[in-house]
Amino acid sequence: MADEIILLDFWPSMFGMKVRIALAEKGLKYEYRDEDLFNKGPLLLEMNPIHKKIPVLIHNGKPICESQIIVQYIDEVWKESPLLPSDPYQRAQARFWADYIDKKLQLLGGKLWRTKGEEQEANKKEYIECLKLLEGELGDKPYFGGENFGFVDVNLMPLFSWLYIFEIAANFSTEAECPKLVTWAKRCMEKESVSTSLPDRQKLYDFFLQLKKWHGIE
Repeated sequence: MADEIILLDFWPSMFGMKVRIALAEKGLKYEYRDEDLFNKGPLLLEMNPIHKKIPVLIHNGKPICESQIIVQYIDEVWKESPLLPSDPYQRAQARFWADYIDKKLQLLGGKLWRTKGEEQEANKKEYIECLKLLEGELGDKPYFGGENFGFVDVNLMPLFSWLYIFEIAANFSTEAECPKLVTWAKRCMEKESVSTSLPDRQKLYDFFLQLKKWHGIE
């Protein structure tokens, strides 16, 4: 009997995007359900009663919550095309950088478009420093894990789908600051699992404009 896989998600979510990429990398078919986060559906509330957030992966009726945990679960259950390295130390390093992306870059990205003036300039400086740190970790490798697209790449690519918006909001160029990182992102976008899992840039930008209105930001 085939696995029943349902993904509860919200299409602009960077956290949801990484799960979509992981599922696509494994070649898994699943039912996608886009949630209204202003009017959360009963299935989401039932499957994630603690946080009541997307994404939630439902595998044969059992929920897995939190994007990092979901991606690792996917990698453990469907072992073909592994995302995490087999070596324990390298695996720990991959998890460290993925955690850094979630806790540092995700937070700073939100600050970039919510702030103005000197505060925004300070956030921008810190954000670019973080990107340069990641660029140093990438080095001259095709992907963060080496020759193969893997766990850190899965976690960072969704942020690049929003980077165009951050650049406009804070007036900077990632290509000018971190050219190797942009080359890496373009390489990742050549993968069908990535390009088909990320939303259209214009659609995302239109959502961003609506998001600013909701937050009362001019």
